[in-house]
Amino acid sequence: MALGSLWARVTSRATFTRQFSRYLFGFATWVPVLILFNTNVAEVTLIDGPSMYPFLNTRYNESLRRDLCLNWKLYAQNDLQRGMVVTFRTPHDPNKISVKRIIGLEGDVIHTRSPYPNPYIRVPQGHIWVEGDAADERLSIDSNTYGPISAKLVTGRITHILLPFEKAGRVRWWEHRDRVGIARA
Repeated sequence: MALGSLWARVTSRATFTRQFSRYLFGFATWVPVLILFNTNVAEVTLIDGPSMYPFLNTRYNESLRRDLCLNWKLYAQNDLQRGMVVTFRTPHDPNKISVKRIIGLEGDVIHTRSPYPNPYIRVPQGHIWVEGDAADERLSIDSNTYGPISAKLVTGRITHILLPFEKAGRVRWWEHRDRVGIARA
């Protein structure tokens, strides 16, 4: 009797170990796929800071809630247009990712804001001019601080707002009015 009871415990443990190993292997095989998807196709991004206020983080000065957005990375540098909200590596610190709106494309003449040293600039070929939506210039570190950025620094496009639920939906960048002071190329 004791031998049968011992055998039942051993086989049940073997079944548990086999089943656990199968689940672990199944999970481990999907980890590289998820990492590849997150790195190259799309990721969920938490938008932090006031530079895109009031479009994003509408309550940045009232609460700690931040907007959660879908950042589409696949072909992010292709067909960039004015008004798009993009993520990019900042020119001064390539480890930092910023979120700004495209204001000007190559060839456009932009009326700059402070602290940019020149009142007007023509955006060079292969570059874009990005700015935050904040009315207060001091809240956004953008092209007015570091100049036009290379389009190759763009890492993604904000396509959807996921949270808060009252703002959830597609980002309608094409409805954004152009800023005054832009002469299109």
